[in-house]
Amino acid sequence: MAGALLSAIVERLGSLISSEFKLTVTVEDEVQKLQTKFRTIQAVLNDAEKRQLKDEAVKLWVDRLEGVSYEIDDVLDEWNTAMIKEEIEKQQKDEEKAETSTTKKRKVLPLISVPKLFQHRDIAHKIKALHEKFDEIYEESRMYKFVLRDPKLNEKFVERPKTIPGVDLSDFFGRDEVKNDLVSMLLGEGTEKGKHPHVISLVGMGGIGKTTVAQLAYNDQKVQAHFDIRAWVCVSEPFDQCRVAKAIVEALGGGGPTITELPSLMEEICRLIGGKKLFLVFDDVWTEDDAMWKPFRDSLKNCASQSSRILVTTRKDKVAKTMESANTIKLEELSDGNCWLVFSKIAFLDKGHQQREQLEDLGRQISKKCRGLPLAAKTLGSLMRFKESRKEWSDVLENDSWKLEEDVERGLFAPLLLSYYDLSSPLKQCFSYCAVFPKDHVFDVDELANMWTAHGFVESKGNKEVEIMAREYFDNLVIRSFFQECREYGGFTSYKMHDRVHDFAQSITKARHLGYSTGSQFPPSTGSSKNLRTLIFCSRSDYIMSNLVQNFSRLRVLTLSFKMKLPDTIGNLIHLRYLDVHFCEEAFSFGKCVLPETIGDLCNLQFLRLGQAWPGLWPIILPRGIGKLINLRLLTGDYLVISREIGRLTSLKTLGSVINDEDCKGCKFEELKNLIHLRYLNLYFNEGALPMSTIAPNDRRIESNVLILNALELPQDLEKLDIWNYLGTTMSPRLLASLTNLKELYLLSAIELMSLPPLGKIPRLESLFISSAGSLKKVGVEFLGIESENKKEDIKIFPNLKYLEFNYLDQWEEWIGGTREGGKEDEDCITIMPRLQKLTIRNCGMLKSLPDFLRTTPLQELEIEGCPIIQKRCRRETGEDWRNISHIPIIKIWRW
Repeated sequence: MAGALLSAIVERLGSLISSEFKLTVTVEDEVQKLQTKFRTIQAVLNDAEKRQLKDEAVKLWVDRLEGVSYEIDDVLDEWNTAMIKEEIEKQQKDEEKAETSTTKKRKVLPLISVPKLFQHRDIAHKIKALHEKFDEIYEESRMYKFVLRDPKLNEKFVERPKTIPGVDLSDFFGRDEVKNDLVSMLLGEGTEKGKHPHVISLVGMGGIGKTTVAQLAYNDQKVQAHFDIRAWVCVSEPFDQCRVAKAIVEALGGGGPTITELPSLMEEICRLIGGKKLFLVFDDVWTEDDAMWKPFRDSLKNCASQSSRILVTTRKDKVAKTMESANTIKLEELSDGNCWLVFSKIAFLDKGHQQREQLEDLGRQISKKCRGLPLAAKTLGSLMRFKESRKEWSDVLENDSWKLEEDVERGLFAPLLLSYYDLSSPLKQCFSYCAVFPKDHVFDVDELANMWTAHGFVESKGNKEVEIMAREYFDNLVIRSFFQECREYGGFTSYKMHDRVHDFAQSITKARHLGYSTGSQFPPSTGSSKNLRTLIFCSRSDYIMSNLVQNFSRLRVLTLSFKMKLPDTIGNLIHLRYLDVHFCEEAFSFGKCVLPETIGDLCNLQFLRLGQAWPGLWPIILPRGIGKLINLRLLTGDYLVISREIGRLTSLKTLGSVINDEDCKGCKFEELKNLIHLRYLNLYFNEGALPMSTIAPNDRRIESNVLILNALELPQDLEKLDIWNYLGTTMSPRLLASLTNLKELYLLSAIELMSLPPLGKIPRLESLFISSAGSLKKVGVEFLGIESENKKEDIKIFPNLKYLEFNYLDQWEEWIGGTREGGKEDEDCITIMPRLQKLTIRNCGMLKSLPDFLRTTPLQELEIEGCPIIQKRCRRETGEDWRNISHIPIIKIWRW
């Protein structure tokens, strides 16, 4: 895990030598020697990390190496910070000089103090002292006679295949009988004498497949039809009554932000399940405390008890007794044959018949090492998928890691360890970092990728931007089965980490990253807290924020929770790269952002996530110091007022929810033209401090919106654009035509819009979502961008569009297109939406028909809901529009 850190330090030492700061001859010599020794250590680190599992002395050596490496990294970061601050000061002086020369009088940001020569010398002395400390570790490495290896040999990176590996629930071998028995228990009637509601427990060791079997039953069509309401709740450790109760309420579609106390939550549960046939799953239960479960037991009696079912998955027999289970299913290991089927399905996914024959004998021996654990089979299958030769397969079979099986739970540790050591150094750090989150955490991929970037785990590769590389890192870990897909939130694909994989991640991570949740110790000991690089408050905390800077001075990532307010000393966290306060009610109040001005001193900050001004949807006026954050790559929040300070943030890639508020002087979208690196932008045409629903359009507002949009200059490399609350009747074709790299476009709440711009001309557009355009009555050739003067040319309309959705277009009646004024003879010249995969139309009650060109598209999925006329016309055989959609494999027509 230290490999990526060492690599980053070698790069930083090189940058220090070539920097504009002139080093003394002695210091430069020290830095060069240190760089050489770090490269030498890199060459033996792979062997050292493996040997530490069996040799305690080597483990201590690796720990000391990592500790000193972190110290050196901190010192180099101090040096880099000094250079950044001098650059900011230089820019401010140049600005002030330019404004003075044009006789403009304006307040400028307070100058940052210039790092004095003694500060440079102080950092140089620290480097020299740490070099001496590192020398001891370097000399000791020779004693262990580590095997030398080129570190680049372990920097393998697996390109994402066309197909994602993973065993579909329907293909999970060897569990049909258990699943059928469970379904029978769920559908059967309870007895008068039994406890109500009826509890069934699935018991088995970690990785045995308890959750998978529960999912198979939960998604069974007969089960879905049998119960009135269903809910799935992940319990895990530590057991928090309020969290579990709130999860039940949310899963059943009730509750709100004001319901937070346990009695109120229990009352809400009673209301939601009253008299209904309930199926509730408690996944991954650990607590054996009967008193903790009593409030839930009492509340759940309010359902239709005799017909309702509660399913519990747990590793512990005693939990099943505590839950008063009427039935307990003990999940056993898979047979060798079924284990082989799981393993081989993934391992041979990309291999031909001949290669399979050459490797099958080794594969069967490897699959036996899984000892009947499906998770082990899936993990090893994912590992072997990318190994091509018999030697590579033989090396895995004969690896010393298998000897560690006796020390852990039935051999699951060894497959995970083998897969872990097959990762490159950056990926090792990215994987182990995930242990900072609680079990059953649903990962926001972008958020996690930003955190990895903030810590320097993500290495740039060629011309690929770091955001793209970070996403590829995540995809790589998914391919290797370290993450698993789940579809619990509105059908969107999200990801979790299996609890045994999470256990493994915790076993290899170091105590420099902390996620605080209810029940865990906080703050940690003084000795360990000063070295923390991540602090994530996963739940409410009464921690006194004034102690934050003093106790956690080396933080790179900080995420705060409710009722927390940043102290004025926040600017002293000079190493901070990632700051998330979007859940902090105390940070925003009545149209003001109460972040301290000292936030501008966080010159290394790359990611800043803000929240919403309370109460209501009020614009957020940022502190003037925000303009000093020249390294900021992401700035998100609800209703951020555009200002000159934002125009200075030229490193921004993502800017969310900005508004053009005429009540705030100097707030103009024109500042966006300076953000040449911007990739994602969310624009709000919303004036004043009121939500859009209360603003009545008038001539002044409409004219203002049209003028703003027509004059808007957006970065040409923009890839995603959201436009909210635009009040104009038309949209400027010039603006959208200039966005040649745009991939995603969302037009939302354009309530006066009467015609769509020629969006078909945007060459790289892949996703288009149009919602709440209540005045739009017709979508025609203007939408496609077909022009009569081009009628003899072969043209492609929406050449890359894959996903198209219309929603809440109340007045929309006509959708035509595909022919031009010339008539039928010109149809062969036009290709419309040649890559369209999914079309969704919702709540468009007046739409009369679908366009003819749909029948020539490669549509794979059509979804229609709340469109009675169209629904009738799309009926099989009798519907007038059936011929346009009959080729589509998946057609979903939902009735109200």
